[in-house]
Amino acid sequence: MSKDNFLRSMLSEKVSMTPNGFVADQLTPEQFWNCHELFFDSLLEIHASDISGVDGYGRFNGNYKPEYETCREFLIDTFAEDKEGYWYNWREMFGTTLLQRDFFEQYYKEMEKRIHYCEGKRYLVNNFTFFVNMITDGKTTVGFPDWSFSGIGDFLIDFAIMDLNKPYLRIPELLVEYCKKREIIIPEFKERFLCMAYYKGIDVLRWHASIDDAESCTTIVKSISELKDRIYAL
Repeated sequence: MSKDNFLRSMLSEKVSMTPNGFVADQLTPEQFWNCHELFFDSLLEIHASDISGVDGYGRFNGNYKPEYETCREFLIDTFAEDKEGYWYNWREMFGTTLLQRDFFEQYYKEMEKRIHYCEGKRYLVNNFTFFVNMITDGKTTVGFPDWSFSGIGDFLIDFAIMDLNKPYLRIPELLVEYCKKREIIIPEFKERFLCMAYYKGIDVLRWHASIDDAESCTTIVKSISELKDRIYAL
């Protein structure tokens, strides 16, 4: 079975993997705000998938199985130094790149102390919801053609990625209003959102530092630094 067929076996027919439209990154803030509920509807369709036949957490491996038994193992191992490949001995970056040890360690600890809020929260996630990876017509359709990083985890990671990508769109603020309108209750929303956002934030920061992308690093550091005040104000 191909990965696409594997995913289609779990996904609702309402979730498009081959959408028509344009890259969502082309939307102006006003255009996004006018159709943001369409994005949220589509993401929640993904998260409503039946994963009863899938165990564990993390990205799907070559056999379409998550590699970790717990959420803690998944998040912590992402930053292991002894993993073969691109991130082998990655902590050497602290002395050679834009990645600052104090900043990274601060938000790693912020993530770590919140992991227990996300433990047991298992959903199918796209885990690659940057606006350049979503297709929309801005009116009726939002689709997800790229499932390279898909797996099992807390569904708030998909919203946290959107916010990390474009914090000025105020994704968590919009999501809270969306949920109130639909009487959707997300237990421990604030702590879970922060955990997922810090996890993805420091991981993406590490990536941009590795390619010496100073502009993105500055933007990400600012977004991460300001997030707690935004979330606790909700």
